[in-house]
Amino acid sequence: MDIRLGLTFDDVLLVPGESDVMPAQVDVGTYVTNAIRLNMPLMSAAMDTVTETDLAIAMAQIGGIGVLHRNNSVDEQAQMVRQVKKFEAGMVVNPVTMHPDETLADALDLMARHKISGIPVVERCERAGPGKLVGIVTNRDVRFASNPQQPVSELMTREAGDGSCGRIQFGSQAFVPSAPHRKTVGR
Repeated sequence: MDIRLGLTFDDVLLVPGESDVMPAQVDVGTYVTNAIRLNMPLMSAAMDTVTETDLAIAMAQIGGIGVLHRNNSVDEQAQMVRQVKKFEAGMVVNPVTMHPDETLADALDLMARHKISGIPVVERCERAGPGKLVGIVTNRDVRFASNPQQPVSELMTREAGDGSCGRIQFGSQAFVPSAPHRKTVGR
C-alpha cells in the first residue's frame, strides 16, 4: 500500500530569512479545473454567511474566486451572478445616486453605508428611472466641508468635457458611464 505524505499548516514552518526572489516574480496561480485558472489560490465558501456578491467581487479582484451560496431562489441566484459579472465588466447594477438638494450628511451616510468614495449626482425625475447626471460628489469634495446641512450641489464636482464616447469626466477624479441624454447607467 502506498501512503502519501499529507501536511497541515501546523506541520510546516518557514524560517524567516533573506531571499533573492522579489514578490512580483512569484507566481502563486493554480488551476481549479483544466480551463479555470486562479491568480491567487483562494476560494471563499459557498455559505450564506460567507459569500454573497460583495465577497465574490472582492475575491475576483485579488485573483481568487467566490463561490456563491444557493440559499436563494433561482432568480435571486441569477441576479447575484449578474451583479458579479457586471462588476467585472466595469459596471455596477443599480448605482447609488444622490440629488443636488440632498445634504453633506446624506452623502457621508451613503459613503459609509455602501463603502464608496464617490456618488453620481442626478436631477430629480418625475418619472421612473435615473435623472440627468449633473455632477459627482467624492470624498475629496467633502473632506473639509463642515456644515452637515450643506447641499451636495454646492460641494460636487461639476461635469468637465463633452461626455463623448459614453463617458463624462469630472476633473481627473472619475468617469461615470452614461447613456444618451446624460442618464446614469453605472458607476
